[in-house]
Amino acid sequence: MRTRRQALSLIGAFPLIAGSARGQEEQEYSLRADDGAAIRNFRIPAELDPAALPGVVWTGAKAGDVILYEFFDYNCGFCRKAARDLDAMLGDDKNLRLGLINNAILSIGSVQAAKVQQAVLRLQGPRAASEFHARMFGRRGQSDGTSALAVAREMGLDPRRVEESGDSPAVTAVLTRQAKLAANLGMIATPSFAIAGVGFLGWPGKTSLQGIVANARRCDHPVCGA
Repeated sequence: MRTRRQALSLIGAFPLIAGSARGQEEQEYSLRADDGAAIRNFRIPAELDPAALPGVVWTGAKAGDVILYEFFDYNCGFCRKAARDLDAMLGDDKNLRLGLINNAILSIGSVQAAKVQQAVLRLQGPRAASEFHARMFGRRGQSDGTSALAVAREMGLDPRRVEESGDSPAVTAVLTRQAKLAANLGMIATPSFAIAGVGFLGWPGKTSLQGIVANARRCDHPVCGA
């Protein structure tokens, strides 16, 4: 019989999926990051719409006029920076809706942390999962099953129950679907984003992202008049 610690150490049927070549060469729009670097971006086929994914953690406006998706990894340094800036953006923009999607590609520990996140979502709902997400990026050090369960415990949740849910076939199936979509889209960098039917790779910076959101609101494209 597996011990509780071993349970989240096993990724079972959930492999680490390498990203496809999609998005590496494509450039749908002329987008620039805060530092002036070009942002690799590409149109998302309708059949790969992230809205159809299970297990998305929603935060921000319940009925926002702009929907932004972030594909992230709990061991991604730029995702930590993005988490702070996205939180500030959601505080300033009451019509922005953010969907958080796991793209746990950096380590097995990332997969373990994603399992705990999905367990919190299943057991406690989106508000608790959003709080878990913020706490994970607010702590120091590497993220794995042990650290993620510690965060769940700090939130007053039963770690044994969380672990059992996180190690379930249902959670594995959800995370596999999220990872496959990220791979099919070519989300080879974390974080990566999707908005207005366009995906783009890497963290562009808060100012650039605010401009992309404003354009999506104004003309339903990341760039208006292109």
